Amino acid sequence: MAKSTVYFTNMHVTSRENQQQKLERLIKTAGIEQIDFKRKYAAIKIHFGELGNLAFLRPNYSRTVADVIKSLGGRPFLTDCNTLYVGGRKNALDHLETAYINGYSPFSTGCHILIADGLKGTDEALVPVEGGRYVKEAKIGRAVMDADIIISLNHFKGHELTGFGGAIKNIGMGCGSRAGKMEMHSSGKPHVNAGKCIACGACVRNCAHAAITITNGTALINHSRCVGCGRCIGVCPTDAVRPASDESNDILNRKMAEYTWAVLNGKPHFHISLVIDVSPYCDCHSENDIPIVPDVGMFASFDPVALDVACADAVNRQPVHAGSLLEKHGSRHNDHFTDTSPETDWRSAIEHAVSMGIGSREYELISI
Repeated sequence: MAKSTVYFTNMHVTSRENQQQKLERLIKTAGIEQIDFKRKYAAIKIHFGELGNLAFLRPNYSRTVADVIKSLGGRPFLTDCNTLYVGGRKNALDHLETAYINGYSPFSTGCHILIADGLKGTDEALVPVEGGRYVKEAKIGRAVMDADIIISLNHFKGHELTGFGGAIKNIGMGCGSRAGKMEMHSSGKPHVNAGKCIACGACVRNCAHAAITITNGTALINHSRCVGCGRCIGVCPTDAVRPASDESNDILNRKMAEYTWAVLNGKPHFHISLVIDVSPYCDCHSENDIPIVPDVGMFASFDPVALDVACADAVNRQPVHAGSLLEKHGSRHNDHFTDTSPETDWRSAIEHAVSMGIGSREYELISI
């Protein structure tokens, strides 16, 4: 596959151009204006950050991207899907409240926020994955699939399962509904913590496959009937129903690449990654440790694979921050991300994404 073009600018500013203006110049130079936005719905996929985490992207960057899209005649909205884990973004109401607390609102960003998979994470579109090795039918948040254009705005950072979180993770994992996330994370089915179950029957009423019964005061899931849709997780008022989360990291990465294909196939798309506050773990954590390397800059490309590789290469060229987890773990793998989370190998996602035809790992970096 031919080299893709990735554009880059550092975080240095002057009195004539601040960071938001520099981001606008970057994405315009990278070609975002080539997309026909007129009267089109443009989903800006973002991570709003978990409550207590302070490493997520400031909403000002979203404002810049939304304003550019509106100037081109588009109708942008910020979006993400509900989480599989129990936290501040498990359902749409909590998710929106978390976004607002973290500074994301229509007033700060200039566009509306839609939680793509609905109130309880069950509003999904089933998307066939042509050539999928692990996923035959991806479960994607419906608002994402209803959008005409996909724009990913990523905080590039480490991740304890996938090595790092960039464009592929933001799109593939982030756009999966609750059932989609469970498919990527799990090879098994959900289970019930009997100590938390109050036998309310909400899971029974919401199971379309009669897989759950109340027996001796607790819910029981018949795995021979269960299809892994995740609805029981979303409706449980005490968080007693939990996913299996037992998939290997390499297979998780490959499933994530196949979900990325499902989201992007047939749609115009453009990708932006900010390599700043490179925390060792995902912004889904309710805390963030100090960055593992200094801030690098902002990257943009039409190719999410080349973009991820360019960002990873840039991080790996950086010195290690004193006192960070990366320094504590030491250099054993010649890769900052695997050294931070030794059980991970981010290259498995890249290699599978290339095999799916999503993009190229070869790139030309153009600095502006």
